[in-house]
Amino acid sequence: MPPYEVSAEKIAIVFDFGHAYTKCGFAGENGPRFILPSEIRRSKTGLIVQIHSEMDEEEMHSVLVEFIHFIFFRHLLVSPKDRRVVVVESMLTTSKFRNTLAKVLFKQYEVVSVCFATSHVVSLLTLGIPSGLVLDCGYAETLVLPVFEGIPLLSACQVLPVAGKSIHQYMEALLKETATVKIGKDSDVPLSTVAESVQESVLEDIKVRSCFVTKLSRAKELQQSSLDSSAQPPVAPPGFDYPLDGSKLLHIDGSLREKVCEVLFERDADELSIVMLILNALIKCPIDTRRVLAENIVIMGGTSMLPGFKARLMAELQELIATPKYSDSLGVRTFKFHSPPAKENYVAWLGGAVFGALEVLASRSLSREQFLQGQPVPDWCVLCDREDSDDKSVTIGSK
Repeated sequence: MPPYEVSAEKIAIVFDFGHAYTKCGFAGENGPRFILPSEIRRSKTGLIVQIHSEMDEEEMHSVLVEFIHFIFFRHLLVSPKDRRVVVVESMLTTSKFRNTLAKVLFKQYEVVSVCFATSHVVSLLTLGIPSGLVLDCGYAETLVLPVFEGIPLLSACQVLPVAGKSIHQYMEALLKETATVKIGKDSDVPLSTVAESVQESVLEDIKVRSCFVTKLSRAKELQQSSLDSSAQPPVAPPGFDYPLDGSKLLHIDGSLREKVCEVLFERDADELSIVMLILNALIKCPIDTRRVLAENIVIMGGTSMLPGFKARLMAELQELIATPKYSDSLGVRTFKFHSPPAKENYVAWLGGAVFGALEVLASRSLSREQFLQGQPVPDWCVLCDREDSDDKSVTIGSK
């Protein structure tokens, strides 16, 4: 008899269906196999459709069937049948998307089970800590959720629709206003006369290659110069030429490189910014949990990878904590950021890969038999799914 037993169960597959990009790979690995745009070119129409765009349930089912088929048989190169699946999801994921995804995985691809894991909770698994305040600055929104001893504190959740998409929109507006295009040997012409809009891929490429979050002191100078015409603006970073369609050169002013990221830290009509989300979330937490949460801040999401983001976030926190609004009520003076063992854009996926390699996965998943018998897909933020302590088929973070 061998000294150990070899498990015949296939390795679980881990998905993270983000608004901009989807991460996919296998449980137990230290990174996703592939990171691809969350879109698919329809086989019948040839149109590119975003998987999170507004559509009816029938169309969403058809889109997800094609998208997941593309992942399984063109990227992962495995048969989905008889495999367990971990889906890392945001707490803002719609029930329609979750239910349609479960229907596709169970009926179309006949997976053994599906576990819907909360991204903010499983991200802490990468660090081995039970408590932390998780800030997710992705593409569509910035979401802050405190997690204490593995339990998400829903009453303290803070959300703001400001993230990577906001940067792209602001960048496009500035490009149309200030950028010029040089075609061959001709003189520069305004971008607005050449193109009505700028492709999303171009905006993202410009952001990743050249944009950065400036220091707090310099940001104040920029704000002062915009409000007071007599104030001298700081010296702008050098501009550059970006190739468009091969023969065209888009000249981008240097001030755009730091100005577009300021949309993340500017206050909206409700006097909120992504920095204030952290402080407001802490205020809504029980007082005896605030120090632990403030000293265990985890930052994830692709937008948070911008150079200077964390340094600016810390500087803004230190300045705001000294104001009467927070100094009198918060009772916290120290903030500490963790450095997860992964890039910020796939920290949540890595947490799902860690959980997918645990023996407890089977007991925390919805099996195919249960789904076909009519058991609903559990929603971790629905109270009825959280109160049944005997039901093991619930989402991670629901108890």
